[in-house]
Amino acid sequence: MSATPDSMTPVKPRQVAVIDIGTASIRMAIGEIAGDGSVRTLEELSQSANLGRDAFTRGSISKQTIEDCVKVLKSYRRVLREYEITRSDQIRVVATSAVREATNRLAFMDRVYIATGLDVEALDEAEVNRVTFMAVQPYLQERDGGADKRVLIAEIGGGSTELLLVKESDVIFSHVYRLGSLRLRRTLEAYRAPTIKLRTIMETQILRTIDEIVEHVSPSEGPIELMAMGGDVRLAAHRLDPDWDMQTLAKVAVPQLEKFTDRVLAMSEEQLVRKFELTFPEASTVGPALLAYVLLAKALGLKELLVTNITLRDGLLREMATRKSWTAEFSRQIIRSAIDLGRRYEFDEAHALHVANLSQILFHQLKDEHQLDQRYEIVLYVAALLHEIGLFVSAHSSHKHAMYLIRNSELFGLSRKDHLLAGLVARYHRRASPLPTHEGYNMLDRHDRVAVTQMAAILRVAIALDDSRSQRIHELSCEVEDNRLVISIPLVEDLSLEQLALRQNGALFEETFGMPVLLRMQRAQ
Repeated sequence: MSATPDSMTPVKPRQVAVIDIGTASIRMAIGEIAGDGSVRTLEELSQSANLGRDAFTRGSISKQTIEDCVKVLKSYRRVLREYEITRSDQIRVVATSAVREATNRLAFMDRVYIATGLDVEALDEAEVNRVTFMAVQPYLQERDGGADKRVLIAEIGGGSTELLLVKESDVIFSHVYRLGSLRLRRTLEAYRAPTIKLRTIMETQILRTIDEIVEHVSPSEGPIELMAMGGDVRLAAHRLDPDWDMQTLAKVAVPQLEKFTDRVLAMSEEQLVRKFELTFPEASTVGPALLAYVLLAKALGLKELLVTNITLRDGLLREMATRKSWTAEFSRQIIRSAIDLGRRYEFDEAHALHVANLSQILFHQLKDEHQLDQRYEIVLYVAALLHEIGLFVSAHSSHKHAMYLIRNSELFGLSRKDHLLAGLVARYHRRASPLPTHEGYNMLDRHDRVAVTQMAAILRVAIALDDSRSQRIHELSCEVEDNRLVISIPLVEDLSLEQLALRQNGALFEETFGMPVLLRMQRAQ
């Protein structure tokens, strides 16, 4: 069949921009997304800011710092207009720990919006890990470290340290620690100790967190590589290997990095600014960050570490290339994390997986009824997988225990809001329907309240379809007939058990979608 003219028309590249409001600087990357989804960076800009100094010292961002940030962002707006990047869907602005932890973060974001029209999104820790995973995926796919080799991806930023532990392209651990170079510098200043003692105090502070990291990643469980991200370690790698092309991974020997770190720590901020062409905020953080990388590598027993030129902005651009949808690979990582959590609480894995799969089928077949996007499909799948983990605590109020465990666990890739949604759906898999007085539910806007109710209704139907826990229903088709949802089940002769379960648990579906559910046996043709 010949191609139609429309199918032969090449997709025009689109230009986008991402702005990262960090602890010591505001950085912007402008990229071009080709028709095949590939991204080419056109320009990168960076200007210093003192957000972290304010947030980690006084807990809030000063009026002067806010106005300094507004000035930077206005200048970025002018650059974007030159690229004809003006629409909101072409620009994404994110802020990390300094803004996230500031008590006046809403005032900061409102002021930026009023002055520039830019909508700032404060990324939570899970979202930062998600974007980091998006950024490093190309490197992980290219590496062939052996089946037993694990890769620990670490970025020691100004306010926090983000870690991803990956094995065979699967994220097996992720966490964000409150260890950051600028946060550490502010802590040291509070000690008012003599300069000669600062190094010892700094090492003690860093090693407390590294002890936690080593416990979590367990070096004794097999070979491990350390892949370091961040401007501080990139500076060191480039200085130690001037021929590094910045496109591949640099290999840096730990003893070399330690010697370079010693030199940096012995220099004043003024000397660092002149020697390495840094801004003063960058000069104040480079030493503590490099020391943390050295101590982490030594604690893991490594002789070298890998350094990547990938940044948070690369991950943000890749997300924009996928129009912020969750890719199949990313969704797989979320589900894998949920299964690991379920095993920790000794869930009935066969039943949980089957209910999750039935929920997914129902979600797709009822798309016209609920009109929820793909993100909610994954939230529903996670809730279905984990709806019974509350039994680990107690059979009494197990649905409430399930919600608590989901909300207070770390599921890779899910934001705190996603944790709340999944927890609520699991909470409503039985017993009472959602009520405005219920904790968590009363925090949601109307769209998410409706989404939770719809997902819980679908989950109750899926649970009823495996009431026998025999996993005997594998196929189904849904059709609306006479204002009823008719679910036809092929190759199953007796549906009396499932029909009874639906009569007992189908009320929420009828309340939500305005139609009862009827099961029908579909005879073989």
